[in-house]
Amino acid sequence: MTIPPTERPTVANTISVLALHRGQLIAVSIIGIILGLIGLFFPTFALLFIAIVFGIFLVASGIFRINAALLTHSLPAGIRWLSGLLGLLIVVAGVICLADPFGTLIVLAYVIGIGWIAAGISDIMAAVQGSVRPRWFGWVAGLVSVLAGIVMFVLPAAGIQTFLLVASILLIVVSVTALLNTPRMPKAPKEEVTPVITPVK
Repeated sequence: MTIPPTERPTVANTISVLALHRGQLIAVSIIGIILGLIGLFFPTFALLFIAIVFGIFLVASGIFRINAALLTHSLPAGIRWLSGLLGLLIVVAGVICLADPFGTLIVLAYVIGIGWIAAGISDIMAAVQGSVRPRWFGWVAGLVSVLAGIVMFVLPAAGIQTFLLVASILLIVVSVTALLNTPRMPKAPKEEVTPVITPVK
């Protein structure tokens, strides 16, 4: 009769899912806090960085469209030419953004202003139709959004700086909250020690 071994199986040396998720949350929260502080204390540098990243994104997106137009099989000639021309225009727009980043910020301010005005009109229409309860909330949210969009058009530089300030504060608050709510690692269970009884002679 064989006696089963009493030794415990060795546990693989791997990282638990909770530890990996916790590390990612901590890293993202710290990066968010750093970016928020840069936006608060170095707004010119932050805005310049945003414009440069936007220009690089446009260049990369345009090159991707050109490659897709040239290398995609069974693509109609009209769509191939249209995709290639759009890619070329996007690359040119990205180069212009990189050449004049501060001008890019003005364009971004106009784009944000258009988005806010459109969102405000949508909220007001929803309040008029009664699909938002209470209605006054839709009216207030719509009017504030439209006014913010108009400010972006009238004072684009001040508007984009205010937008960066608010976004930086929100980024810091959200990152600190996520850092404080990071799940804690469970404590390792204590190993049970079985007492050894020696017979008395």
